[in-house]
Amino acid sequence: MAPLSIQLARWRTSSALAVQALRSWTPRQIVIATIASGVIGVLVGVATVLIPNSFFARDIPPVWWNYPVWILTSVLSGMLMATYVRPSRPERTIPGAQDRATASEAEDRSSASEDRRTSRFGMIGMVLAWFAVGCPVCNKIALIALGYSGAITYFTPLQPILALGALLLTGLALIWRLKGQVACTVRPRKELVTA
Repeated sequence: MAPLSIQLARWRTSSALAVQALRSWTPRQIVIATIASGVIGVLVGVATVLIPNSFFARDIPPVWWNYPVWILTSVLSGMLMATYVRPSRPERTIPGAQDRATASEAEDRSSASEDRRTSRFGMIGMVLAWFAVGCPVCNKIALIALGYSGAITYFTPLQPILALGALLLTGLALIWRLKGQVACTVRPRKELVTA
């Protein structure tokens, strides 16, 4: 494991690259992030009754930290979704474009594993947020596994930890995706040498 000073330097670099990527977003990406954040926020808010509605009921009222976690994970998830939207740029035909397209395809394949990792982190973060802000006794999984009193006794104290995990995983996934938009690792092409 790298020393703390090296890890902090990497974190600063990643954060700076993520901010740089956000500054280069197109209006299309901003609109997608806004719409996705709103849709995710409404879905989670209605299902967990943070938005009062007649479709769902909540036996235990929300606690103060449910609202910030709900809003932050919705915004982070919406922004994460917008990183999967390619900015709209006009296509131009220039000499050597075929070589660049081939290199771009190879780069897309090499970054596929990182895309899967960030999408998994984002999905896990959103599921954790769902469990974190939801009613502990309205959660069927916790209710079946632990019973009513067990859900209150054992699951309720875990919800802030789930909330922290949701924020960390979604935030990390977003930073990785944003960093990759600015400074993705490009592997050099291996040239065949014939004698």
